Amino acid sequence: MGERAVSERKVRAVFAGSGVALPPRAVDNHVLARIIETDDDWIRERSGIEERRFVERGVASSDLGAEAGRAAIEDAGIDAGEVDYVVCATMTPDHYFPGCGTLIQEKLGLRPLPALDVRQQCAGYAYGLQTVQALIESGIAKTVLLVGCDVHTSLFPFSDATWALLDSVPDAPPLSAEEFTWNSQFRHLLVLFGDAAGAMVFKAEENEGERGILGAALYGDGGQKDILHVPGVGSAHRPFVTAEMIAAGAAVPVMDGRQVFKLAVTRMPQATKELMETHGVGLDDLDLLVMHQANLRINQAAQKALGLPDDKVHNNIQRYGNTTSATLPLAFHEARQEGKAPDGALVAFTALGAGLHWGSVLMRM
Repeated sequence: MGERAVSERKVRAVFAGSGVALPPRAVDNHVLARIIETDDDWIRERSGIEERRFVERGVASSDLGAEAGRAAIEDAGIDAGEVDYVVCATMTPDHYFPGCGTLIQEKLGLRPLPALDVRQQCAGYAYGLQTVQALIESGIAKTVLLVGCDVHTSLFPFSDATWALLDSVPDAPPLSAEEFTWNSQFRHLLVLFGDAAGAMVFKAEENEGERGILGAALYGDGGQKDILHVPGVGSAHRPFVTAEMIAAGAAVPVMDGRQVFKLAVTRMPQATKELMETHGVGLDDLDLLVMHQANLRINQAAQKALGLPDDKVHNNIQRYGNTTSATLPLAFHEARQEGKAPDGALVAFTALGAGLHWGSVLMRM
């Protein structure tokens, strides 16, 4: 029996701590109505969003990522020197290159170490969780910091005059009709996004499968790429970016909202069910489902498809909007603070985003 018990023990990626970074400035729907043809009712009805956070000019994704990472390390109760690998998920890096991983490493004062960037957009953090599992179970790393950070306001095609109104600059003049019309053509997207970061620390621990990241069911399908993508800016063009692209709004994402909704409400529940069946657990065994926060209506439909009660899900899109890579760790951190993920809890993460990428990850606290 002793030899069998030893043989069943394996190294797992066990959750150790979490942290978040939220810009102090909250922007509600009434503020957006100053610069876009919209109103509070229109936004709430279609997305469930009431407000979101915007960074101040000059604050980059790595700044938020480092702040969240520092909080997660402190929450884990470890010395920063114990971190031996950084994984960063973002779709809004500070620069075309380098990625944010090494920038976060430097800002945290960590020694030179491996730093990996993940680019799966809204599904980035789910892919990051599987990456952490692989790094730790393979023995490559012992303590991994996984960061999700995005500054979506860097993508907004707004002029200084628009930002003056958003920033509530005293005596800022109203927008011209032309500029108001320009902003409004992107309203179905720009009202959805906010800036934030979240981070989690994972440590290698030997156990018999009771704690840690248990597995993932992740997918990618380029056949669905056109329903959510940025049409301009990239190596498909020569040159990579032009003034004409910017002037035409080709650096702003394009989204087929109906198709995204349809796929999200089917594929997130499917991946979650598949994953749990693979690990021999049922939905009744699940203590918490953390879904990507792209649209409250999507999450409500997915929750209904899974038959989960309200106390087993956590939605925060109402306060933060879609924060892309930061969404899963931000929602998980809040749920954990509210006591929804105590020791021993079975937690599932699920997301769908551009690529198309989607899937679920299962973790035991």
